[in-house]
Amino acid sequence: MVFSRYYFFVDQRRTYELLERIGSLLRSEERRSGGRHGLQPTQIHALAFLDQANRYSDSPASVTEYLGLTKGTASQTLQRLVEKGFLRQESDRKDGRRVHLKVTAAGRRVLRDIRPPDSFEKACQGVGTGPLEASLSDLLTALQREQKQKPFGICRTCRHFRRGARGSSHQCGLTLEPLREEESSRLCREHEWDTERHPAPRR
Repeated sequence: MVFSRYYFFVDQRRTYELLERIGSLLRSEERRSGGRHGLQPTQIHALAFLDQANRYSDSPASVTEYLGLTKGTASQTLQRLVEKGFLRQESDRKDGRRVHLKVTAAGRRVLRDIRPPDSFEKACQGVGTGPLEASLSDLLTALQREQKQKPFGICRTCRHFRRGARGSSHQCGLTLEPLREEESSRLCREHEWDTERHPAPRR
């Protein structure tokens, strides 16, 4: 039992070191490629998140939660993206106090240029990502739970998602608002797993 616990601890530490090293290499390349557009990694991450976020999640508060930033850092990050023309701000039609952050055409061009890094795509070709992706997804979900963070899951896998009949809109059961097909594949901060229709990440 002692040996089993020892090797489990060693495996955990080695996994942590490997993930940390991979993250360091990716951030390094992001700094180089993002530098061509005058962007830091945090700004790239915020832009990438907002490019996937739905109408309930394209807000400064969601960026703060998703990236684990302070409100001040998130505010500075978003302001810089707006100033560079990669984001635009839109007032909510129902609540003028609420702001939506939309990625511009220029912002999408930047993301196509730098995400994911070329070296990552080439490395994945050599090792494959199927089982690895599932394991990392499980690890991310478990870590979010330990840190009490929102999961930000895909809309159509949520228990609130109500699929529409052929040719008609879907619906969010939480807000009772219609959802276009395109919106069903976006990230939502209100996401709760629908375990009946979609297997939840392994615990």
